[in-house]
Amino acid sequence: MSGEKFEDATGVSDLAVDDARSPLARLVAGVAALGRPGLRRVDAAFAVTTSVESAHIICTDGTRVSRIEAPPALLALARAHRAEALTAPGGPWWRVLVRINAFGAPEVDYDYGDEPFPGDQLFRPEVYQADVAAYPRPRLPVWLAAYMTHGGRQSRAKRRADISARADRTRGWRPTPVDADVPGFPEMWARWATISAACEAVAAEPGPRVVPDTCWYESARNGSSGSSLYVLPGGRAVLSGGVWEAPALNAAYNGGIDLPNLYAGAPDWVTNAVLNPRAAVGLLSFCFWWEGGRWYCGESPSMQQCGVALPPIWTASTVLETVARLLWPQPNYRQRAAVASLLVAAERAEVTPELVRDAVGAHRDVAGALRQVVSAGLMAPSGATVERGAAPNVHLLDGWYLCNDRIAL
Repeated sequence: MSGEKFEDATGVSDLAVDDARSPLARLVAGVAALGRPGLRRVDAAFAVTTSVESAHIICTDGTRVSRIEAPPALLALARAHRAEALTAPGGPWWRVLVRINAFGAPEVDYDYGDEPFPGDQLFRPEVYQADVAAYPRPRLPVWLAAYMTHGGRQSRAKRRADISARADRTRGWRPTPVDADVPGFPEMWARWATISAACEAVAAEPGPRVVPDTCWYESARNGSSGSSLYVLPGGRAVLSGGVWEAPALNAAYNGGIDLPNLYAGAPDWVTNAVLNPRAAVGLLSFCFWWEGGRWYCGESPSMQQCGVALPPIWTASTVLETVARLLWPQPNYRQRAAVASLLVAAERAEVTPELVRDAVGAHRDVAGALRQVVSAGLMAPSGATVERGAAPNVHLLDGWYLCNDRIAL
C-alpha cells in the first residue's frame, strides 16, 4: 500500500483532476467521489494488463447495493498507476482494490494472483500470456500458469480414454496398487457421508457434502484444495482432486517439466465424467480408481500426501472425533457413542432417521443431515429397524463402551 496521504470523500473533485498528485492518489480520490460520507461505502476493483482492463465498482448505501460503471478516467488512472509498478521485482500487480468506507477513509490493496480472480475480471489466457511476455516474472501462481498454458492436457474425454487405455496395454503399462493402509472405497464412502451429514446439520461451510453417486469436498471457497469421489456401477469408483500449489504442478507450470501422467494404466472408464472439475483447468494433482476391491493409481503422490484435499476419513476413530467435536464443544461419552452408532450403521448401509437424530441432536437440522445419508444410499431398507442405544464397535470408542450413564472398560 502506498504511503501517500489520501483525502476523504469530501472535497475530492479537485483532486481527481490534479495532475500534481500521483495516479494512485487521483484514483483513490476519484473512487471516493462516487460515495457520500456517512451514507455510502464504495468497493472498487481494477484489473489491468498490457492490453485489457476492467473495473468492478459496488456502492453500498444502507441495505441497498448498486453497481456503478467505471468512468474512463478512472480506468486510465489505474493503467497509469500500474505502469509505475512494471519494474517491481515480482512483476506488476494484476488488480488494485480500492475501498472507501462510509466515513471517507480509503484502503488500497494489490492482487498478485495468490487466489483465482473473480469470473468477471478473469481475461482470456492469451491476455495474460501477452502480459507475461512483456513483463516476465520469476514465478506465476500455479492456478494462473495452468490457466494460461494447460491446453487441456489433463482432459480425458471418452475417446481419448479409450485410445490411452489401449496404448497403455500395448506398452505393458500397469497401474500402481495403492498401499493397504488407506480406507477401502466402501469405508471411505460411509465416512465421507457421515461427516457430510454432521456438516449439514450445523450448516458448516466449507465442508464435505454428498449428492447421489458423488461425494465432494472443498477446503475453502477460493484458492483451495479439494476432491471428489464418484461411484460407478460394478463396484468401481474414482477419487480425484487437487492440492493447492501442489509441487508437481508448480514444477510443471513454472519449471517446464512434464506433468505427471495421473492416468497411467487407468481403465477406459476413468473419463472426464467422473473426474474432479480441476482436470478441466489443469489443476488435478491426484487420481485414484477403485476396481476389484482395491485402489490403483498412475503417477499420483501417495493418498496420504493428498490429505489436505480430503476430509478426515482415514480411520473410524478420526471420523468419530471429527464429527463429535463438530456437533458438540465438549462431547461426552454418550454423544460420542451416538456418533459411533451412526458411523457403524453407515458402514453397513443401515442408517435410520432415529440414529441420525440421536447423533446430531434433535435441535439441529436433522432433515438436512438425513438428506446427506439418503443421497449416499446408506439408509436401512424401508421398514427395517435398527436397535437404538446398541453399543457400537468397541474400537470406535478406543476400548470403552457405554454402560447406562457410565463408560466401562
